[in-house]
Amino acid sequence: MDEILRLVLPIYFIIYFGLAFVLKSLLVAKKIGKYPLVLPKDDSAFGLIGRYFKLTLIAMFMYVLAFAFFPAWHAIFLPITALEVVAIKYIGLALLVVALIWTILAQKHMKNSWRIGIDNETKTELVTSGLFGLSRNPIFFGMILSLIGLFLSTPNAFTALFLILGYVLIQIQIRLEEDFLMKEHGEKYLRYKQKVRRLI
Repeated sequence: MDEILRLVLPIYFIIYFGLAFVLKSLLVAKKIGKYPLVLPKDDSAFGLIGRYFKLTLIAMFMYVLAFAFFPAWHAIFLPITALEVVAIKYIGLALLVVALIWTILAQKHMKNSWRIGIDNETKTELVTSGLFGLSRNPIFFGMILSLIGLFLSTPNAFTALFLILGYVLIQIQIRLEEDFLMKEHGEKYLRYKQKVRRLI
């Protein structure tokens, strides 16, 4: 099973970030005339969360590469032996697949409102249909699913840390974005917020 994971995980994360973030950002940039990456580089809360997100994603990808190309390092990652069960690893892989499909669908439903960060310059449409009718933050929910999938497929201290840190950063970013959307869309967003759950 670990041999399969060593092959699948790097390919999966290249596809996940390639399709869900890079390709989607390029498509939106072509349509709106500006790149949708709007994370500030200042010392604000938005900028800080953005930097931590980037560092977490880089560390996670480095972990996946180390897992794939240096099997002897497995013990260094402090495996959680109680979860080293083939059935659990398959559940993790299934969650990774679901996360990829879910995230791509959510981005499709978001159309040109897709941003990485908070866009203070361009007014975007409030999306409430598709997966946004089930979750106010379906893309973040997909990211959480992928973190759980990675942890279950390779249960160890490193992937547990990525899951906890990623979850906390996502929860903070969600609240920052919700405050922004409340200011942008007012009563319309409040009605949506009362009707649809934050994650699912």
